[in-house]
Amino acid sequence: MVTIVGNGMGEYSFDNLEINFCQYDKILCDVNFKDNGNNLLKLKFSEIKEYILENYEKENILYVVTGSPLFFSAGTLIASKLPRDKVEIINNTSSKEYIMQKLFIGESSIESISLHGRKNIDLSKFLTNTYTFILCDKDSCDKVRDAMKYLDKDDIEVTIGYKLGYNDEVIEQIDMKSFNYKAFDLTQPYVLLIKRLFKASHGLSPDSDFETERGMITKKYKRHLSLQNLDLESNQLLWDIGAGSGSCGIEAYNRYKTKVVFFEKNEDRAENIKKNLSSHKVVACELLVGEAQEQFETLEENPERIFVGGGGMEVIKKLPYLYERLVENGVMVVSAITLKHLSSMINTLNENNIEYEVFSLSLTTYKGKLDLVEPERQLFQLKVLKKEETN
Repeated sequence: MVTIVGNGMGEYSFDNLEINFCQYDKILCDVNFKDNGNNLLKLKFSEIKEYILENYEKENILYVVTGSPLFFSAGTLIASKLPRDKVEIINNTSSKEYIMQKLFIGESSIESISLHGRKNIDLSKFLTNTYTFILCDKDSCDKVRDAMKYLDKDDIEVTIGYKLGYNDEVIEQIDMKSFNYKAFDLTQPYVLLIKRLFKASHGLSPDSDFETERGMITKKYKRHLSLQNLDLESNQLLWDIGAGSGSCGIEAYNRYKTKVVFFEKNEDRAENIKKNLSSHKVVACELLVGEAQEQFETLEENPERIFVGGGGMEVIKKLPYLYERLVENGVMVVSAITLKHLSSMINTLNENNIEYEVFSLSLTTYKGKLDLVEPERQLFQLKVLKKEETN
């Protein structure tokens, strides 16, 4: 039998537990706990998991986890591997509940994510509610600060909860851009709470909401078609090549919560993209200025989606390379407004045996009191699906 219990808030210890430890054959905990005893094993998670799976039928085991076993805890991972009649969970206060009680925050206005040992932020939950609670490790502050680099100071309020439940706990507001790391030992337990002060966008912006050079924007209806063809999902990495005003990548983030890398060679347009990223409150994105084809190889992470909205003949020559960089089952959508570019794209894909679909869109809108005709340039799109390799 296995009992999994949380130690609540405070130090790595059993001080908050009212349990008869003598009834257990073995007590397991993380190596950071300060307690000692003859039947106590301090192990790494992989070792704890292995021990429990091997001995749960022949020993009465107590597994003590930090905080709550139900909140981003190894406890539930192990419990899910055991028969239900062989495991019991005893809950305790989590760091999230502790902060909510201290700052009077209701459950319905807070989302939670963990960056403890994780590389990427879960954009489906980050800044999607009034509050975002973040479980952190020593590198999390840098990740969060970089993710929010295009937000203005007045867009958010950030509170750090440091060593919660300890005698020297700190709960105070900080400025992420000028945060003094020396004031805290970030190897100690800490969390971040971000209050969103701006109204969230849902990615249905008119063209007038974007700073742009004349004509250098994918118009609203074509933008929607492009995003539809990309089959986007949250947290996917999207490369927006020849980004122009950045409108496609920005609405991809706002509508689908994708992580976007913008490529734009023109410095004036890149400055417009920066303004648009700030005004549309886009996070966890990168803007690379210069010839796109010279930037691709600087990026280690392969994208799930690629949108080529510009870049000219040099980018067209790189379509086979972009196809190779796509992950399996990834999608690439390539736009063209001239037959010359369309022909070059088709020839390049055919020569490299890359399958594709072709779409075209002819659109006429009517504006003003007189419903004046305003035709838009015909748009061609090629959609490429990188199929899963079969042995």
